[in-house]
Amino acid sequence: MGNKTHPISFRLGIQHTWSAKWFSLGSFKDFLTEDIKIRKYLFNKLKRMGLSRVEIERSMKKTKISLYVSKPGLIIGRGGAGIDSLKNELAKLTKSEKIQLAVTEVKKPFLSAKIMAQEIAGQVERRVPEKRILKGTIEKIMEAGAVGAKVAISGRVGGQEIARTLYLAQGSVPLQNLSADIDFAEDTSNTKYGTLGIKVWINRGKKEIGKKGLKNKLASATKDTEK
Repeated sequence: MGNKTHPISFRLGIQHTWSAKWFSLGSFKDFLTEDIKIRKYLFNKLKRMGLSRVEIERSMKKTKISLYVSKPGLIIGRGGAGIDSLKNELAKLTKSEKIQLAVTEVKKPFLSAKIMAQEIAGQVERRVPEKRILKGTIEKIMEAGAVGAKVAISGRVGGQEIARTLYLAQGSVPLQNLSADIDFAEDTSNTKYGTLGIKVWINRGKKEIGKKGLKNKLASATKDTEK
C-alpha cells in the first residue's frame, strides 16, 4: 500500500496556517493534552452547529480560542448567554487564568470540508441512502464555486456484512499540486451496523504561493531528507 500525505499538513505554511499558535518548552505535554481535550469537547458539542475550525493561541496567562462556524447565532445565544456557558465549560479543561472566546462566521459553508463531512455524518445516521448523500453533497459543493470535489464513505455501507468504500468525485482535485487550495476533513458516523468513516476533499481553486512560501517548503523537505 502507498503512503498518503495529509493534504492540510502538506500545505502548511503555504496555503494553510497552524491551528495551534503557541510555544512552550517545559509545559509542552500539558498544553498539547489540553488542546486535544478542548478540540474533542468543542467538535462533539458543536457538531450540528457547523463548526469548521478551532484555533488556539496561548500567552502567559491567557488562552484565546477562535471558532469558525456556519451558524454563530446558535453558539452565541440570547445576550451572549451561550458564550458565557461555553467559557465556563472550557475553563474546566485548561489551567489558564483567562479564556477569550471568538466566534467567526464561515461565509461559504459548502466550501468547508469539515462542515460537509459533519453534514454527511448526520444524513447517514438519519438513514438517508448513501448514494443520494454523495450525489447531493457533490452538487452543493460545486454550486458553491469549487473547482473539484471528492467524497468517500467507508465501512458497512447499507448494513452489508463486507465493508466497502463508496467514492464520488467531480472536477479536478490535484493533491500533489501545492498551488491548489485543497481543504480536507474526516468524520465518523455511528450506525447500528457500526461506524462509517467519511472523507471530503474540496479544491477551492489555485492560489499564488509566491517564491518565499515555496522556498520554505523546499528547505523543510531538504532538512527532513537529510535527517
